[in-house]
Amino acid sequence: MPKRGYHHGNLRQALVEAALELIEAKGPTGFTLSEAAKQAGVTPAAVYRHFEGREDLIAEAARQGYEIFADLMQYAYETGQPSALAAFEATGRAYLAFARRYPGHYIAMFESGISVNRTPELAAVASRARSVLERAATELSEHIPEDKRPPASMFSAHIWAMSHGVVELFARNSPGTQSPFSPEDLLESGIGVYLRGLGLIRPDE
Repeated sequence: MPKRGYHHGNLRQALVEAALELIEAKGPTGFTLSEAAKQAGVTPAAVYRHFEGREDLIAEAARQGYEIFADLMQYAYETGQPSALAAFEATGRAYLAFARRYPGHYIAMFESGISVNRTPELAAVASRARSVLERAATELSEHIPEDKRPPASMFSAHIWAMSHGVVELFARNSPGTQSPFSPEDLLESGIGVYLRGLGLIRPDE
C-alpha cells in the first residue's frame, strides 16, 4: 500500500486515517505507533508531537467516529419524523449502517477498550450519540400507559444492545455465527418483537 503522506499541517489527521486502516486490518492492539507513522509517511518521532501513545491515537479515532455516528443517528431520527415509531426504528437501522460503512471507527469506539470518559471531548460526543436514541425512545414511550412505561434510558439501552449484538454476531463476519437471515432482517424483526411486547405495534403488524 502506498504511503499516504501529508501536507499543510494535516499530519494529525493523516495519522488518524492511518490508524483507522490498521485498526480495521489488525485490530486495535495489532499495530504500533511506528506502523501508523509509516502508513502516514512520516517518522515515528513525528507521531509524538500529536499523540502521547497508541491509546491516545485510538481515542481520537473513536471521537471522530462518534461525531459521524451521532450525525447519522440524528439524520435517521429526523428523516423518520413525524412518526415517533418510524424515527425510532430508523435509529436502529442507522446503527447497523454505521458499523458497515465505518468499521475502523466502530472498532475504535466499541472494541478497543478505550473508555468514553478518557477525554471530555470523547465523553461529550458519545453522550450526544446516546441522547438521540434516548430522545427517540422518550417520544415513542409516550404512547405507552405510564404504569407500563419503561424508563426511556432503559428502552433505548435495550435497542442499543440489540443493535450492537446483531452487528457483532452477524454483520462483522464473526466465525461460527452464520444466520440464514440478513443482519437487517434480524434487527428489524427483533425490534418488532420488542415493540409488540410494549404494545407499540399491533400483533398482526
